[in-house]
Parts: sequence; C-alpha cells; structure tokens
Amino acid sequence: MNVIPTDLVDAVILEPRIFHDARGFFVETARAEWFDGLGITHGWLQDNHSRSERGVLRGLHFQTHPGQAKLVRCARGEIIDVIVDVRKGSPSYGKSIAVELNDQTARMLYVPVGFAHGFVVMSEIADVIYRCSNYYDPATEAGIAWNDPDVDAPWPTIQVTVSERDQQAPLLRDVAADLPFVYTPAPAV
Repeated sequence: MNVIPTDLVDAVILEPRIFHDARGFFVETARAEWFDGLGITHGWLQDNHSRSERGVLRGLHFQTHPGQAKLVRCARGEIIDVIVDVRKGSPSYGKSIAVELNDQTARMLYVPVGFAHGFVVMSEIADVIYRCSNYYDPATEAGIAWNDPDVDAPWPTIQVTVSERDQQAPLLRDVAADLPFVYTPAPAV
C-alpha cells in the first residue's frame, strides 16, 4: 500500500497494489494492519455504494455527532472527489483538495471526521463505495455549499447536476460556529 500525503492535515490517499493478469485483476482494498499503521484505529461500521451518471455532483456532506470518517473509492468509472477541512483550529481549516479516483488505479481517499465530502462523476457511470466509521443518522446529517466561494473547491469545469438539497446548503462561514469539530494535533513522537 502506497500512502500519499495531501495538503490537508490528516487526510491521505491510499494506493493499493493491483495484480493484473490475462483474467483481469485482483486488489486488496482494506487490511486492518494498514489502517493501524496510519493511526486510523476506528473500525468501519457501515459500507455505502452509490451509482451516478456523468455530471452528477454529490456534496459537500458530513455527519455532526459523533462524526463519520470515510474511506472512499470508485469501483467503476471515474470521479473527482473533493474534501474540505471544517475542524476549528486546523492548519488546513476551510481548505479543500480534489483527488481523481477511478477503477484503473483503485486509489482510495481517507476522509477524517470533521471533513466535508463530495464528488462529481466524470465517466458515463460511476459506482462509488465508501466505508464509514459510524452509522448514518439523518438527524446529524449536514453539509456546506458545494460552490462556497470562501472554500473555492477545485471542481472540474463540466456541466453538473446537483440535488435541490445540495443547492440549498449553507456557506461554511454561516455554520462554522455551530460545528462540533475541533482539530487535535497528533501527539509528538
């Protein structure tokens, strides 16, 4: 497993080894020892799978209490995955990154608790699978505007289809004071 740091504190890209042969490929997408070695010690309690067409944009979403870390991969097609650090006191607060995830590289993006998450589909169809550290709870579902000018998320310039709910999401500055996420630096080694 190749671990690629990102510009956002605590978020990493994981790139597993893919074994190709004449029949196709095989890839391990999760091993507890990989996560333990990265300090990702919560267990995964829920797996989600979404299928979307080209241009569908989902996000930027998060769960408030107790929060929900995600391990995101695109099992079919290609997406641009965007995350935003919304943890108070974080050195990367309000900053965003975009990561290409597709079925060729099997790259995965680790999204810590306290990050807003979304993606846009670049291929004709994409299946996105994400493991979650806590159960989905509609009572704690929240989000910020995908096109928040203060966040300036690096979305690709394609025609997008956005749900009514996501179109009405608030700006980060309008909900920041109410968010429960606080950055805690890792202990010095």
